[in-house]
Amino acid sequence: MAGTISRGIKAPIIREGDDIVKIVADSVQAAAEQDGFQLREKDVICVTEAVVARADGNYASTEDIAADVKAKLGGGTVGVVFPILSRNRFAICLRGIAKGAKKVVLMLSYPSDEVGNHLFDMDVLDGSGVNPYTDVLTLEGYRKAFGYIKHPFTGVDYVDYYKGLIEEEGAEAEIVFANHPEAIVKFAKNVLCCDIHTRERSKRRIAAAGAEKVLTMAEILDAPVNGSGYNDSFGLLGSNKATETTVKLFPKNAQKVAEDIQKEMLARTGVKVEAMIYGDGAFKDPVGKIWELADPVVGAGYTDGLDGLPNELKLKYLADNDFADLSGEELANAIRRRIQEKEQNLKGQMVSEGTTPRRLTDLIGSLCDLTSGSGDKGTPIVLVQNYFNNFAD
Repeated sequence: MAGTISRGIKAPIIREGDDIVKIVADSVQAAAEQDGFQLREKDVICVTEAVVARADGNYASTEDIAADVKAKLGGGTVGVVFPILSRNRFAICLRGIAKGAKKVVLMLSYPSDEVGNHLFDMDVLDGSGVNPYTDVLTLEGYRKAFGYIKHPFTGVDYVDYYKGLIEEEGAEAEIVFANHPEAIVKFAKNVLCCDIHTRERSKRRIAAAGAEKVLTMAEILDAPVNGSGYNDSFGLLGSNKATETTVKLFPKNAQKVAEDIQKEMLARTGVKVEAMIYGDGAFKDPVGKIWELADPVVGAGYTDGLDGLPNELKLKYLADNDFADLSGEELANAIRRRIQEKEQNLKGQMVSEGTTPRRLTDLIGSLCDLTSGSGDKGTPIVLVQNYFNNFAD
């Protein structure tokens, strides 16, 4: 009778140099033995990106970040555009950037960053006389219009916090506020786009407005600096604070680890499972308004069986329309037959309306991110079972 099961699995505390594939396989097998479940074909073993990168030792220091920023953007005035407001995700990166520049012009979007962290509530804009679509505010203008507002969950005034970080690293700090990225060109000709999912659009618009050098965070630490970690696809994107002077980067070996987990479990059990290394999933907090989504992708690496989108029928549509005159077992059998006979691609058909047309890796990764949490649960591995089953199975 069970449908989809998302099961958090405890693992040892993982350190640099550990065999992550063996640890995952051992942990899943131990959980199966202790909790009395069996692995089945198409089960999905998911591992949070954090422990994969940690086992691989994919770390970098603020000195490494500074060296790369200085080499690529000149070491003078650097415009830093649209960073997210996060002590965990961006603060240590900002320290490194400031260390590699004489002056940082920090341009923040308002009233929130791209993942929903708010400097102030949207309602505060009403009656302020500020047009968020066109107005560029200095720090003085921002304070006059909106005052000193702390984040409701963290208690941090991110404007003061980021300004202080820049100055602590010995750089001059200028803070401005705008929602069109090209506004930075008035203040700096060498620019680092620090937004995540809109970075290429920002880069294009800033370059078109006359900037001399424009990079994204994906282009900082996209190769080793003085023996540091790196990520050739995402650079600093997806990094997390490790210490006050180091970050853990997004894993560079995620695809290989996912494929190796599948091979290891097949060799041990004879069952071909799917595997995925996952980052932030999508969940919007109804009070704080933040979406997670601070990683550049949800599925950092995954096996072939997780490629694509769901291809599902909407059961309530069938029950209310095609089989409205049926009930009981007759209705159930009619729906089962329709599922068994469904086309391989239902895109655009009314019978699939409302069936969450998103990538499988984004859906499963979001499920896993909420299951594993980000605190002390100790379950960096999540086993998802029955995800590909349906009413007819």
